[in-house]
Amino acid sequence: MEYEISLLTSMGIAVLFALSLNMITGFCGQISLGHAAFLGVGAYVSVLLTQAGVPFLVTLPASMLLAGVVGVVVGFASLRVRADFLAITTMGVGFLFVGIVRKQGWLGGEMGLSGFPESGLSRTGFMLLVLGLCVAVAALSVYVRASWMGRVFNGIAEDEDTMRVLGIDVPRYKLAAFAIGTALAGMAGALYSQHLHFIGPDSFGFVESITVLSMVVVGGIGSVAGVTVAAALLSILPEWFQFIGDYKLLVYGGLLFLMMRFSPGGMAALVRRMRNALKKEPS
Repeated sequence: MEYEISLLTSMGIAVLFALSLNMITGFCGQISLGHAAFLGVGAYVSVLLTQAGVPFLVTLPASMLLAGVVGVVVGFASLRVRADFLAITTMGVGFLFVGIVRKQGWLGGEMGLSGFPESGLSRTGFMLLVLGLCVAVAALSVYVRASWMGRVFNGIAEDEDTMRVLGIDVPRYKLAAFAIGTALAGMAGALYSQHLHFIGPDSFGFVESITVLSMVVVGGIGSVAGVTVAAALLSILPEWFQFIGDYKLLVYGGLLFLMMRFSPGGMAALVRRMRNALKKEPS
């Protein structure tokens, strides 16, 4: 039973992380190749605070706050760039974060941090906390997508220049997307650190950013249900097929290529096409 609880917890954290990127890339069309950096910010903030005696549950909003602030800073730096240049900029942020952590002894450097205080929750209790937060974040995503902000996000993703002509404050909404998405990534990072009881710079590198992007693309960019299912499935693939752990970047990169080539809308688009095909079949 311990294994199943650990697996469900890992799946829940992966879902939270993927939904956080979906807020930026799926809803607002801002490509991020360094999203794991914000997962790392949340993880390190939580660990440092728990080491200072702060209860774990109190570190969750603190991790979200700092990750969100860093996200806004990155968003400001990215306002003048789009598409490929935005992707390169965010990728650089990811490399910068890992490089800084490696050189800071108080962050554990290359060896990382371990042995920090536990959350005070049982394994089952922690799993329920993670799954409950998954439901809350999924509900928040659905709400945002249906709101005025979500419609503006979608407009920016479709045609940013047209939205500017219509008088929409595009930079403001871009920063809002970065703030919300990175804050949610920070929360996932805090949970991640407590789940594994170890964090190091390699846990938040380029491979993890590609992994979460794969989850969003495979699920269907902008689809809450699709991203949730894809994140759950892709997070447990290494458990089902051990070799994937050694070729993670290759496997997930291949999935990205295949989805963008044959089904840009991801699993969500495939399901819609299958449903439409079944409706058209004669009874």
